[in-house]
Amino acid sequence: MIEKDFISSNDLEYPTDGEIGWNAPSNIALIKYWGKHVDQIPANPSVSFTLSTCATNTSLRFEKLPEKSSFFSFDFMFEGKPKIEFKPKIVTFLERIEKYLPFLRSYHFVIDSSNSFPHSSGIASSASGMAALGLCFLEMERKANPEMTSTYFNQKASFIARLGSGSACRSIEGSLIQWGNTPSIDGSSDLFGIPYPFEVHENFKKFQDTILLVHKGQKTVSSTVGHGLMNGHPFAQSRFVQAHQNLEALHPIFKSGDLESFIKIVESEALTLHAMMMTSQPYFILMLPNTLEIINAIWAFRNKTKIPLCFTLDAGANVHVLYPESEKDKCMQFIQDELIVFCENQHYICDRIGSGAKQFL
Repeated sequence: MIEKDFISSNDLEYPTDGEIGWNAPSNIALIKYWGKHVDQIPANPSVSFTLSTCATNTSLRFEKLPEKSSFFSFDFMFEGKPKIEFKPKIVTFLERIEKYLPFLRSYHFVIDSSNSFPHSSGIASSASGMAALGLCFLEMERKANPEMTSTYFNQKASFIARLGSGSACRSIEGSLIQWGNTPSIDGSSDLFGIPYPFEVHENFKKFQDTILLVHKGQKTVSSTVGHGLMNGHPFAQSRFVQAHQNLEALHPIFKSGDLESFIKIVESEALTLHAMMMTSQPYFILMLPNTLEIINAIWAFRNKTKIPLCFTLDAGANVHVLYPESEKDKCMQFIQDELIVFCENQHYICDRIGSGAKQFL
């Protein structure tokens, strides 16, 4: 699929009014994407676990206007209350996707969104939020074109979500999603994410993710700014090569179930992400002292018990603790005994690998 394949036909007849609702999960990257080109094109490929519990519910009510508007007509509600400050980001999103969904100025929309995780919990909601909103808009097109295949729907939904937030393209399907063109994966694309196409061992099919909330609230440097600082970064090209190499190295690991090798790549990727931040110009640090305390405690626990528990990080201070379901009881005991003391108000979220977005209206 190429970009022009996602441009809608002008012959479709859309419904005059209605309501649609989609639930879209967040995701956690194992191979990190850091650095991007125009239109949210990634500088390197990535692969992620789709989550289950951390998700956004978005309902979209729509009513056709008497005539096409010169602006986007919508109200945005977060958990039932108006959120005017979110509207500029949504306008930018609508401007980017209008070429592919040309009906957007012909309706008034009421968007009502809520997260399953607490507001300001430190969990990025842009991936799940933009995925859910994009799915709602695309569902309108599917109503006008009921012959649309599920494969096309998922790929276009991922394509559209990407234009709102790059990582949102990995929140449409589950449970292991690859995004970014790479020669060894047929069908891979910079335009949308795809289900990981190779064999995956049972070890990785029921992975758990306990998210330790070291810091709740806004980051000191946004991901958008951080991505931009990869332009001209002295180590950028080496990093992009490394991401390709690590993705290739995961192929036999996913097939064999080699947890020790999996841990080495996943933790290295997390630390490399933050190394890029610390060596950009200007440089910055998003990890906090308690992030490092957790990492050191995980290493000590793993060395002592040989239990395959590891960490990964997003662009922030919070820690995702990953482990197989078979080790859940021991890992949760360790988390409760030794790690939650480093969390803000001892808050954490228990999640696991999920199956992707679901329609509820």
